[in-house]
Amino acid sequence: MSYTALAVLGVGFALVLDIAVLRTRLVTRRVFWTAYAIVLAFQLLTNGWLTGRDIVTYDEDSILGARLVYAPVEDLLFGFSLVLQTLSWWVWWGRRTGVRSRLGPGPAGRPPGRDGDGQPAGE
Repeated sequence: MSYTALAVLGVGFALVLDIAVLRTRLVTRRVFWTAYAIVLAFQLLTNGWLTGRDIVTYDEDSILGARLVYAPVEDLLFGFSLVLQTLSWWVWWGRRTGVRSRLGPGPAGRPPGRDGDGQPAGE
């Protein structure tokens, strides 16, 4: 299977995991896309440096051929799936263990950062 096919499958898997399996729905939230933009900037810097210096090389028959900052576009798909899966699991486990998150409601449906009487936590 080519790197392109694996990257596309990875994105599909990550989206299904986020939306349907774990139901974290991170891709519907602005905070996710903001965080992803930050990760993407550093991914492009790192990929550009590694592939531009031929530290990492790709079999041209296994990729589409389009490149962004020297790296194949498939790297962006692969990176997206890794970030989405990691954050989806993080939020899902946080909800199961009662850890509050800014990405979703806390225990018993309370808004994040609020205690039982609706006041900010710790006050």
